[in-house]
Amino acid sequence: MARIVLGVSGGIAAYKACSLLRLFTEAGHDVTVVPTESALHFVGAPTWEALSGKPVATGVWESVHEVPHVRLGQSADLVVVAPATADLVAKAAHGLAGDLLTNVLLTARCPVVVAPAMHTEMWEHAATQANISTLMERGVHVIPPASGRLTGADTGPGRLPEPADLYAVCERILAHGTAAVVPPKYATELRAIPEDEGLAEGGLEGRRVVITAGGTREPIDPVRFLGNRSSGKQGFALATVAARRGAEVVLIAANTTLAAPAGVLVVPVQTALELETAVAAAAPGADVVVMAAAVADFRPAHYTDAKIKKTHDADDPDAAPTIELVRNPDVLAGLVARRGDDASPVIVGFAAETGDQDGSVLDHARAKLARKGCDLLVVNEVGTDKTFGLDDNTVHILRLGSSHVIDAGPAPKEQISAAVWDAVQQIL
Repeated sequence: MARIVLGVSGGIAAYKACSLLRLFTEAGHDVTVVPTESALHFVGAPTWEALSGKPVATGVWESVHEVPHVRLGQSADLVVVAPATADLVAKAAHGLAGDLLTNVLLTARCPVVVAPAMHTEMWEHAATQANISTLMERGVHVIPPASGRLTGADTGPGRLPEPADLYAVCERILAHGTAAVVPPKYATELRAIPEDEGLAEGGLEGRRVVITAGGTREPIDPVRFLGNRSSGKQGFALATVAARRGAEVVLIAANTTLAAPAGVLVVPVQTALELETAVAAAAPGADVVVMAAAVADFRPAHYTDAKIKKTHDADDPDAAPTIELVRNPDVLAGLVARRGDDASPVIVGFAAETGDQDGSVLDHARAKLARKGCDLLVVNEVGTDKTFGLDDNTVHILRLGSSHVIDAGPAPKEQISAAVWDAVQQIL
């Protein structure tokens, strides 16, 4: 049994917190509900008291002799705020403590879960996104809002996820702790596995895997960046299949717009350096690391704080700026170099190749496998209307020290993922 503080802020989704509270209490947890004053306009105190079996308070002046603004946070095993309005997120990010709930958030030393819910425009506003980033950097588990019907006739991202999903996330965090998967700075998103997406396939139970997906972006100025066409679909499919087979999955996602796969912890990154840092944090103790992201080989040597103007040279208005590039670190090669004598973790590289006058796609892939030294290399031919952004893929799976090549596809990317995991499980 865990001691849980359920914070509820003043949004229409407060009614869903009643079901979340019921799930917690039916599981035997000791739950104290801490609503904000505005939350009580949506669901009254008698409802919270009846469902939790405890009195509720919103300010720091009730039961002062028990010092609730300190005691609740100190004694909790988990603090959950659902829904978290834009106002509550902003107060938490800036350390404000004007009521009981914000005081609890400042005193809590246990895992904290925040489930934002608000209108799409509020969720997407730069201020809200900056506040969310601040909370995540401090180790708060942020469960991103779902897309769907909002207040009135509006639809879009901002809807509070279903209570069953929130409950499953909280139970997993209670079981594993804040740093169970990656250091708190990188722990961000996790969605529960629905019953119909169970672990029937099996084969990776008890294994911990790290997967990268998407394409890195290297900023030139506040508007422009160097990037690539990767959508992240193959990496997300790999994560989906691994979770279904029973693995504990960390998905490091670079610039994707895809929904978090069920049962997977998602770590969002943007640049190659951020991806390298996240991989270095997540890889220790992993059984498998799959480098499916398209990582930029180069980045601009200098970032310009202001947008580079098209007419930057008054003497020559047709001149174009010169962008100096520097090489990014080779994340895959670095992983192999740091691997211990026990050859753990199993390392899988991905190669997006095109044939040229120097050789075919497979020729380049074999050379890359020998150069990188990873256990498996998954290679596909890329280009306009090939692989990137599509739902199907065709790959060749090469194993270090073997001349045998496994061909998979053309097939949906989840089927390609199954072939990759089959090859990994043979090594495991």
